[in-house]
Amino acid sequence: MTDGILTPDQILAAAQDVLRRYGPAKATVVDVARALGVSHGSVYRHFPSKTALREAVTQRWLDQSHAELATVLASDAPAGVRLREWLGALFRSKRKRALDDPELFATYVALVTESSQVVEGHVADLVGQIRQIVDAGLERGEFAAPDPAATARAVFDAAIRFHNPAHAAEWSRPGIEDDFTALCDLILLGLEVR
Repeated sequence: MTDGILTPDQILAAAQDVLRRYGPAKATVVDVARALGVSHGSVYRHFPSKTALREAVTQRWLDQSHAELATVLASDAPAGVRLREWLGALFRSKRKRALDDPELFATYVALVTESSQVVEGHVADLVGQIRQIVDAGLERGEFAAPDPAATARAVFDAAIRFHNPAHAAEWSRPGIEDDFTALCDLILLGLEVR
């Protein structure tokens, strides 16, 4: 139930609860409105369609999942340290979500699958963050990369096993931390100034 004016944040929080309860196939805008104690028209005033609401919920989840990345990005540590910490933060956040609440994680994987524009924007943002670290490493003479944009994308793609939900079943496997460390070592070796 809302206290006065209905906000997009209240709607998104209620939508997340409804998705957790019913799953993405059965959750409706009417269910979200009922959870808030308002008419479905009130929800539609903030989100013009079910698709828009689902995309906003997905975006919110992705943003919350990666809050730690901004802290790493803002660090003044050497670029190699920052890149390793950034990749580690991405892996930890995805793994925590998958292992702590597998049902909700599966729900969001389904939403992400149908929200291609949200995902494309999210991936572009993540690659852009890697690019900032690569650029900083180049400016400080810590990294060598002939094409920083291609390098950032290559680093993102190389680490796909540790952030793409398709690999979530592997994230609790013994030795996964060692595999992650080996990948980071290889990436940083490739970026090292010779």
